[in-house]
This record gives sequence, structure tokens and C-alpha cells, in this order.
Amino acid sequence: MSGTFRAAVFGANDGLVSNLALVLGIGASGVGTTAVLVAGVAGLLAGALSMGAGEYVSVRSQRELLEASTPSPQAHAAVGDLDVDANELALVYRARGMSPDEAQARAEERLATYNPTVPPRRVSHHSMEEIGSAWHAAISSFGFFASGAVIPVLPYLLGLSGLTAVILASALVGLALVVTGAAVGVLSGASPARRALRQLAIGWGAAGATYLLGLAFGTTVG
Repeated sequence: MSGTFRAAVFGANDGLVSNLALVLGIGASGVGTTAVLVAGVAGLLAGALSMGAGEYVSVRSQRELLEASTPSPQAHAAVGDLDVDANELALVYRARGMSPDEAQARAEERLATYNPTVPPRRVSHHSMEEIGSAWHAAISSFGFFASGAVIPVLPYLLGLSGLTAVILASALVGLALVVTGAAVGVLSGASPARRALRQLAIGWGAAGATYLLGLAFGTTVG
């Protein structure tokens, strides 16, 4: 599957869980609706930016590593001009961490089987497509994290507060978690229903834990 779609699915899931936990934890501490809204929006922006930056670095690094692991045409053409007796190629292998004997044997084997008419292996277009574009993954992760993270905030944006807002936020996020969990199951080749239930349990479990911590913190401060 495309790296962009993967970033979208996991970005939405992270946004749902992290911001629900944040909003419920802050709300349970006894602060006002405005403070919960500020915390939710701040969590949305901070998380979306972090996810977008992380996806860009991750996908970009994967593409660079794949490109770097492919022999260049210039290096392939230069192999025939190397002198194995002068240990030129062996020195290259030693610089990569091989022992002197292993490097010498590898150099002799490489030159013995060298065929200048056979082009070096190139990175396939299919391999790059599997990884995806760094910018596409970053934008997708940012957008879908934000779309997931805004759901727990919706009840507070509508003016609800207290237990009513908590129940509605949890229900909306639970429904979204079932959808993203099923999508994760499809991506991983597992049962969509099982993954959906697992995502729901994890999301509600994290939110419940932070809610209880918020209650304890509010009681202590109060």
C-alpha cells in the first residue's frame, strides 16, 4: 500500500486517541470549557505538526537509503579500471568494516565476475511507490491527524460541558476508532473486526486512564 495512505490511517488514529485522552484528562481536572478547548486545539496543532514532520523525515530517509544502496552507473563503469593487486577495491570494503582477508577475497571475487556490459541494479519505480512521497506522507499525516484530533473537541465547540461532553466525545471517537481500526486490519492483512475492537479498547483505555488521572488531580488541587 502507498505510504501516503498508511500515513493517513495512522495519523487519524493517533489524532483520535491522543486528543481524546488530552481533552478528557484536562476536563476531568475541573477546569472550565474554555481551558479544555484551548488544550484541545493546542494538542491538535502540536500533534499534527509533529506527525507531519515525523512522516516527512521517515519517508525521506527511507527513499534516500534505498537510493544510496543502489550502485551508481559511474561506480559500475569504474570497476574495470581498478587494480586488485593494489588493493584499491579491497580498501573500499575494509572501509565498510570488513577484515583485510575478507575484503581482499571479496575484491577478487567482484573483479573476477565483473561484466562491463551488464548495467547495475537500479531502484525500481515500484519500490519507490511503496514508500511514497515524503511531502505527500507529511501532508496526509498532518491533515488526517488534525481531522481525527478535532472530533473529541466537537462537543466543547458546540457548547456542551461536563459528563455530557465526555460521553459524546467518547462515543464519536469510538465510532471513528472502529473505522480506522478496520482500515489498519486491511492494511496489515488481519481481521478488520478484530483490529477495530482492539483500536477501540486501546483508545478508550488511554482516555479512561487520563480521565481518572484528571479526576485525581482535580481533587488534589481542589
